[in-house]
Amino acid sequence: MEIVIFFATREGQSSKIAERIARDLRAGATEVVVLDVKRLHSALDWSLYASVFVVASVHAGRHEPEMIRFVRRYRHELERLRAIFMSVSLSEAGAEDVRVPAERRRRSAADVQQMIDRFVKDTGWQPERTSPVAGALTYSRYNVLVRFVMKWIARRQGAPTDTSRDYEFTDWPALDRFVDEVLAASR
Repeated sequence: MEIVIFFATREGQSSKIAERIARDLRAGATEVVVLDVKRLHSALDWSLYASVFVVASVHAGRHEPEMIRFVRRYRHELERLRAIFMSVSLSEAGAEDVRVPAERRRRSAADVQQMIDRFVKDTGWQPERTSPVAGALTYSRYNVLVRFVMKWIARRQGAPTDTSRDYEFTDWPALDRFVDEVLAASR
């Protein structure tokens, strides 16, 4: 039996996170398959999977529409397999940033929870476990309009605004520890 990691991404950070989870799981001698829900065109054989991770990024306060459709369609299978949901957002980066005032971190954490709650409401799925993950500002991948909007949002939030480079906020060691916890709990 395998563990499957489904992801939805726009600029690629959720894909990187899914691949990192897969790497961590494989280090524990686990068979893993990573699937982009945008590229799924055939029926899934859920009997192949022992466990599931769902990794989805947030844009403009909502998770990727293809992930919402996927989870709605397979909600019962995800619940049966006690799937884990990883919500990737820049708001989580704000919640984790110890350099900003505590009140701003609390507001960011509340935003993260609100986005997760909206995903649960939109899909009807209650994940077994949820983990927010900080995403990235990938200015190099944005079109001119999105780059302008993201720079404006970043300025308001105290995030980097130099659009000549990208910024990754994912706490990789924390993600590794989370995967280790999941593996330990499943044994």
